[in-house]
Amino acid sequence: SNWSEDDKKNNSDGGQLVFKDYLEFTPNMTPKEVLQAGSFGGIYFRPIYSSITSINIKDVWQELPKDWLDGLNISKQVASSTYRENVNTYKVKCGGSLEMWESSGWIVPQDPYGWFQVYCSRFYQGRRTEDDARQISRWAKCAGVKGRWRHNLITKVVRSGCAYDNPSVSPVVRQTLQHWGYKLTLEDYKEGAKRVKLR
Repeated sequence: SNWSEDDKKNNSDGGQLVFKDYLEFTPNMTPKEVLQAGSFGGIYFRPIYSSITSINIKDVWQELPKDWLDGLNISKQVASSTYRENVNTYKVKCGGSLEMWESSGWIVPQDPYGWFQVYCSRFYQGRRTEDDARQISRWAKCAGVKGRWRHNLITKVVRSGCAYDNPSVSPVVRQTLQHWGYKLTLEDYKEGAKRVKLR
């Protein structure tokens, strides 16, 4: 079933999305929010040559619901061939190359663009496949409750003495988490901070 932007707004648990078939998958940004916030240096849905499928692919962004792209400049913010740090929320560069992801074995033919394609073009809109468990496990290791990047950010915030949402504390990690559909909340920060060892 399709999700509306209001599904998560009505939850009392910190704004997390709830997918009843994958309760451990709790992003708190919808795909639309990730795109609208400014992500991937604007290049995510650029034309690519996929070494996994051995074909050239373009215009995949047209699969997205039109309202997700409202106000965005497609050629600069969605399907640019040039990475632009200033497109990103935190004005920093982060992420690996498509070639790196392909050679790591993380890309499969059904989703040649990788994780965000799985989440936004597909899973979020109701598609389910046998690859979902693997992809959600990747999400959990990155942005989940015990995820490495979430824990990394919380640790840096605790040690900095700054507010949980201070963008000067680890903007690259914040941008990375955003690409995985997650933004640190006060509730998650307080919970995670209990596990941080002070130096």
